[in-house]
Amino acid sequence: MQVSKRIAAARPLATTAMHERVDVLKLQGEEVIDFSIAISHFPAPEHVRAAVAEAVQQPLLPYTAVGGAAALRQKLAAKVGAENGITAGAAEVIVTNGAKQALYQSLYVMSDPGDTVIVFRPHWPAYVATAQLLGLNIVLVDQPARIDAAFLDTLPRAKVLIVNNPHNPSGKVFARDELLAIAAWLRARSAHCIVDESYEKLIFEGRHHSLAALAKDWADIGVVTIFSASQSYAMMGWRAGFAVAPAALVKAMEALQGPITAAVPALSQVAAEAAFATGDVPELVADYRARRDLVVGMFSAVPWIKMTRPDSGPYLWGDISGLTMDTNAFAETLIEQYRVAIMPGEALGCAGFIRIGYIADDVATLKRGVDAIIALGNKLAAAGQAA
Repeated sequence: MQVSKRIAAARPLATTAMHERVDVLKLQGEEVIDFSIAISHFPAPEHVRAAVAEAVQQPLLPYTAVGGAAALRQKLAAKVGAENGITAGAAEVIVTNGAKQALYQSLYVMSDPGDTVIVFRPHWPAYVATAQLLGLNIVLVDQPARIDAAFLDTLPRAKVLIVNNPHNPSGKVFARDELLAIAAWLRARSAHCIVDESYEKLIFEGRHHSLAALAKDWADIGVVTIFSASQSYAMMGWRAGFAVAPAALVKAMEALQGPITAAVPALSQVAAEAAFATGDVPELVADYRARRDLVVGMFSAVPWIKMTRPDSGPYLWGDISGLTMDTNAFAETLIEQYRVAIMPGEALGCAGFIRIGYIADDVATLKRGVDAIIALGNKLAAAGQAA
């Protein structure tokens, strides 16, 4: 049987495909160090697990409204007001199965096939994959070190701009003036914006600002802000997320979500309520900062890689273009010969780079994985010099 034309050209996300490959190897008894995605060694917060355990004991777990339980939406609106400075009501909040569902639904209701969406490169692969599924015209633009009006003026007209702040994979945290420049550009171009703030709590240096907090007219502009518990609270498998959007867009997202999944599972909503009430996570951030500094230090004397020290997030983004531009081949050799999985830069729109998720396993395993990357790179560098 033939699949539809809509899906025939689609491919699994490179990030999930590599992680699934690791799982297969582990099921076969192989020991693999997985840096391909960020899976925290921290457990979900104890109070989240306790809240869900208590909910399981209740005799009834009924359906909620498609957009989420009314009380939860009120609490999430209060959360973004208190922590992010975004003025929003419960009708401007929709609860989703993580960030990906929020991304798909918001992009679906904000655009029509053929509309242009701008994605900064390097990018989380889901941005491009989702836009492709929706038949959008994708314009990839290299993200500069700093965004200003002069840079934004070079961008084409677009229906939607996608901004990732804090940024995956570079760890960039957008400064206040950069976000104000983006807001001004959106107004001038009558463009809308999706801002993914999934890593809002994982800040090592600087301060996180929400675009919708700085642009008080965010609802008029058409700004959707996405939040997720997956990384900020080490809850990858819980699929707890939500979006803040103009009320009309929330209604449209509910109309889409209803026939697909209806409401997010009641237990996930219990988990979301407990998680997003947590606030900051200093112990987790301190641990990640120490790991970041450890790995950056291990690479500091390696001549063939330029490893930046990110200001946020669970990833390191290394430039190995002096060694090879074919990081697909580098990643393939690494997993085949060294049983270490990384994400090649091609998957995120930038050949010559590698992304390392450094928050899994213990520190000894982290060091062994980094040593393997260095060993492979040194081997390739020596072979190149010999040739």
